[in-house]
Amino acid sequence: MGAGAAWLLWGPATGRRWLDALIADVLATLVVFIFSRAYRNSSFYDAFWSVIPPLLLVYWWAAGPLGLDSLRCWLVAIVVGYWAVRLTGNWVYSFPGLHHEDWRYPLLRDSAGRWEFLADLFGIHLVPTLQVFLGMLPVYVAVTRTGPGLVWLSWVAFAVGIAAVTLELVADTQMHRFVRDKQPGAVMDRGLWSWSRHPNYFGEISFWFALALFGVAAAPADAWWLFVGVIAMVAMFLGASIPMMEKRSLARRPQYQDVIDRVSMLIPRPPRKAAL
Repeated sequence: MGAGAAWLLWGPATGRRWLDALIADVLATLVVFIFSRAYRNSSFYDAFWSVIPPLLLVYWWAAGPLGLDSLRCWLVAIVVGYWAVRLTGNWVYSFPGLHHEDWRYPLLRDSAGRWEFLADLFGIHLVPTLQVFLGMLPVYVAVTRTGPGLVWLSWVAFAVGIAAVTLELVADTQMHRFVRDKQPGAVMDRGLWSWSRHPNYFGEISFWFALALFGVAAAPADAWWLFVGVIAMVAMFLGASIPMMEKRSLARRPQYQDVIDRVSMLIPRPPRKAAL
């Protein structure tokens, strides 16, 4: 974070706050990457994911034309703050120490062979940073665009965002209880997890969708590009995260196939009846 803050304070300004923030974001990511390599643990990046969005929001709001009396700014700040606290809390609760690394990261590096360094730099660090930044661009619009915009849509975005993060919180709590009490070989198909195999990912996508709605509320004419961050998140979850999770679950617990047959992959819906 220090490298990014130093750039914003003392680096040459580009004249565009979003670009200044992007450069600072990339610099901070590179510092995290250096520590990840030094400690041989790419999970150093995990905490960065939840910290950078509220920092970007605060910087853009403070440097922009809208003051503390902006309702839209406060609504988006509450949603982003709630999300950051939930995600950081979940990371702290489940992170056993610096010796632990997310199981997906070694797989990504090993699969890259001699390109392991680039896979770590781009696939694990820089690409996720750019995805989060794309997801935050609607927030930049929301906290810098003057005028009331579509006030009703700001309230809709607020409701969607709060519901999305709450869904993630409930899903996390249910999973933690399952892991604590589970029997060997058991699979999770209770609570929200009986309606979706990945309710936490559905909540995460819905959160970024809510941020896009905040951007549209501030600038309806820009709606055509404000969902690019949501698309990037959907691509990440459907193209990488979910397939890796499903493959691992099937390899470790063959009975997980029964869950696949009954439970929706992402969008919650009532489970299908088990085949006789």
